[in-house]
Amino acid sequence: MTATALEPGLRVIVAPNPSPMTGRGTNTYLIGKTDIAVIDPGPMIMPHLAAILEAVQPGQRISHILVTHSHLDHSPLARPLAEATGAPVLAAGPSDWGRSPVMQALAREDRIGGGEGIDEGFAPDRQLVHGSLIHGDGWQIETLETPGHMANHLSFGWAGALFSGDLVMGWSSSLISPPDGDMTAFYASLARLRARGDRVYYPGHGHPVTTPQDRCDALVAHRRARETAIMDALSQAPADTAALAGRIYTDTPAALLPMAERNILAHLIDLTDRNLVETLGEMNARATFALL
Repeated sequence: MTATALEPGLRVIVAPNPSPMTGRGTNTYLIGKTDIAVIDPGPMIMPHLAAILEAVQPGQRISHILVTHSHLDHSPLARPLAEATGAPVLAAGPSDWGRSPVMQALAREDRIGGGEGIDEGFAPDRQLVHGSLIHGDGWQIETLETPGHMANHLSFGWAGALFSGDLVMGWSSSLISPPDGDMTAFYASLARLRARGDRVYYPGHGHPVTTPQDRCDALVAHRRARETAIMDALSQAPADTAALAGRIYTDTPAALLPMAERNILAHLIDLTDRNLVETLGEMNARATFALL
């Protein structure tokens, strides 16, 4: 685990946590030449913490620790890194922050499950809001609220580049698992990013996205195609998420079908909110859905 230069003033260290959900591992970014901002310290893997600290060269210091969102592959090392360096942890809020009223109600009544991979104890030293500017010696980072993959998800703009966390990745689409994931918010966040015109995205996993606007368009098209497939399946008969996943995700390994079901549930909540779909009975993770 060594720091690799991506462009002047930017390096990346890839955490050793590869998986079907994380690709080659979590990308930890280091911005700056004197004051260093660390974006997404990563999972609780002590050799990765050592690699981050070893990347600090003479005359440098870690001045800020930024977290895109509080999943266990992104945020747990934030607190140990803060303790080692004295730098504050900056993020949107704790893991239950920022849910829409619909998701708050579903979470409060504990009807739809979720909570996969959440860093439950995460608490930033300072909460960031949309438009917040963070300054260091020779750099400025802009904060963007980009919920969808998770309610407390942020992206960060720097020098014409955007750190997109798990919202936009080149190698995979994001898991959207309610109540923390929200398909309605996901669409809105993609539209927000698409309108910016950034030159490159540096995602939480995988390689840089060099045609970011095209990638945003492709992700929207992918989700709309899933939405159409769900509607087509429901036109044949009412169904629950498991039945829909079996019909729609025909090429997905069985071990990943539970994640597919969570994505479908996110679509169904969005479609219900748009008055296109209804539940037959109470809304919950195993509810049967039908077209309106």
